[in-house]
This record gives sequence, structure tokens and C-alpha cells, in this order.
Amino acid sequence: MFFRPERPKILSFAERVDLLRQAGFGTEQLPDGRVKITKHGVGAIAGDTARNAPEIEKAGVLIGNEIATLLNGGYQMFLETPSGRRLPATADQLKALHEFEADVKDALGLTDLYNTSLGTTSRKHVYDRVFKRDTGEQPKPWERREHRAAAPDTKGSHGS
Repeated sequence: MFFRPERPKILSFAERVDLLRQAGFGTEQLPDGRVKITKHGVGAIAGDTARNAPEIEKAGVLIGNEIATLLNGGYQMFLETPSGRRLPATADQLKALHEFEADVKDALGLTDLYNTSLGTTSRKHVYDRVFKRDTGEQPKPWERREHRAAAPDTKGSHGS
């Protein structure tokens, strides 16, 4: 007699959301079909992908009704809301966010990658040493002539 391995059952997005509810997460269906997941002051937005696997689009600490995502300032982590409010992140908030993301991935049956399991990661980085880094509009040194013209020449003319 031959034994065949059972094929894994592929869960629908609705079934995965039910697993989240059973794991103690609060879920709220959004008008666009995505789901807002909350637990212990941390939240995330999850959506269904074409390959029938849920994707966590945005995870962060709840501030009011908004989900504040992590912003790496180079010297400190910040929480930034969609409305633009920026607050320094505390160690307790970072720990809660990391545990929340691990629990959501576990409840949804998602793979937890090595680099994200080491600690809290952020998708947005703003370092104070690089001017306008994330906007893509860094001024070129040769385009900053207005600053040179405004500075007085203290060494006199160089005779040419």
C-alpha cells in the first residue's frame, strides 16, 4: 500500500482573518477589502494578494485612530502617523510592536524571515546628515550657486 502525503489546505483570506479572531486579535473590515488588526495598542493593515497569501501592509503603534509606523532617524526610532505627527518611540512600544508582528505572522501562517525576527524593522529611514534624502530632490553641488554668491569674498580677488 502506498501512502500519499496530504496536500496542505490553502486557506482563504476570510478563513485567515477568523484565525486572527480566534487568537485574540481585534479585526475590522475596511471598505477596500483589507482588514485592520489590533491588539494591546498595536495595529496593522492586512490585505489579500493575488497568490492567496495575506500581506501585512502597514504595522505600527495605535495613536488615536491612526497607525503610527516606525521611522528610523539614525539616532533614534520615531513613530509617525499618516497625518504627519512624529513622536519618539519607547522601548516598550518597540517590544510590543515586534511581538505583535510575530504573533500576527504566526496566526496567519506566514513565514517569519530571519532579519525581521531579530528585532523591530522600519521601512522608512530619515537620517539627519543627508538633506532631503527620501524626497529624491537632493540639491546638486553645482546647482547651489545662490549660496556662493551671497557669501562675501574675504580673500580678495584672485586675479584672473
